[in-house]
Amino acid sequence: MEASEVLEGGEVARCGEEERLRRWRMVLGGGPADGTGYAPSGDDAAMDKALAALYGRAEGRGRAGAERAAGLGGAAPSVARWLGDIRTYFPSSVVQVMQRDAIDRLGLSSLLLEPEMLEAVEADVHLVGTLLSLNKAMPEETKETARAVVRKVVEELEKRLASRTRTALTGALDRSARISRPRHHDIDWNRTIAANLRHYLPEYRTIVPERLIGYGRASQAVKKEVVLCVDQSGSMAASVVYASVFGAVLASMRSIATRLVVFDTAVVDLTDQLDDPVDVLFGTQLGGGTDINRALAYCQSRITRPADTVVVLISDLYEGGIKDEMLKRVAAMKAAGVQFVTLLALSDEGAPSYDREHAAALAALGAPAFACTPDLFPDVMAAALEKGTIPMPEGAAG
Repeated sequence: MEASEVLEGGEVARCGEEERLRRWRMVLGGGPADGTGYAPSGDDAAMDKALAALYGRAEGRGRAGAERAAGLGGAAPSVARWLGDIRTYFPSSVVQVMQRDAIDRLGLSSLLLEPEMLEAVEADVHLVGTLLSLNKAMPEETKETARAVVRKVVEELEKRLASRTRTALTGALDRSARISRPRHHDIDWNRTIAANLRHYLPEYRTIVPERLIGYGRASQAVKKEVVLCVDQSGSMAASVVYASVFGAVLASMRSIATRLVVFDTAVVDLTDQLDDPVDVLFGTQLGGGTDINRALAYCQSRITRPADTVVVLISDLYEGGIKDEMLKRVAAMKAAGVQFVTLLALSDEGAPSYDREHAAALAALGAPAFACTPDLFPDVMAAALEKGTIPMPEGAAG
């Protein structure tokens, strides 16, 4: 090995060790106990300062002996500067997490009532949920800015989810329109083969189908009805946002009659506003109690074609109403032919907190209860429209 190669290898090793110490220092946050001996400078120092403002510990001491206490000063100018700093030094996904943590840890919700603050934040689903919870306290001069922020998020979600949802549901509607004498290109071969297995001829190693099963093409007439019944208690904020977007997408399909109902202890029908999900969202009121039974009673009263109706209850099932009546109502709808699905959450946040006893009771009625991501929702709806097996994540509740 040449001497230059030895030197180069040593330099790489030193750089690797320095980078390792740098990363540990940025994670541990400094102070005499971190043991790295690394002193941030330049962009590292700026990132360290932004992190310390949010996650610093009062008992630790950072560079130059300064106490690293969490806090942004509580004033709009200092928070606005901090928001600018984190957008400069961190990717968008990290910025959104830090913003949520700042709102939760440092109580910055009130600052979101100021238009200049709203213009500085990185908009995401969680920010929309926070704005909706502040809606009634929002001054008039802030509302237009807040609507612009909400609209930006809604449009991004529609762009991401609408096309796949329409494709999945259109296919499901086409397949559900079964016909007994299909043309060749309309034959559903999987169902045809399954229905004619008894006509298998072993000498020819083939099936002679006596009955063809096909599917027609969905016309513009209403084929199915969908009722989205959404819990608007504070813990369901992200689910309310996604449900409003999906409600607008479903309402845009002529072959599906869509109804959107939100509830806490009261029930509000927002179906007339489904042409604009932003209006829907500002028509909600996050927070308050929960009366699932009352909401399902209203939905049940609006069902005219049970065999062609899908009811999707989006709730963590913490019922403040009459539990036994709620379960009887679900059983009655299912007995009438309604497809009933319970989503414990409609979000990307993973397993939610939910009432396990109620989830188990619904599952026993044949009404699956599980958390659903927005990407899985089109497949869930397609299966429900076809009265097929509902796809559920592994380890789902019901």
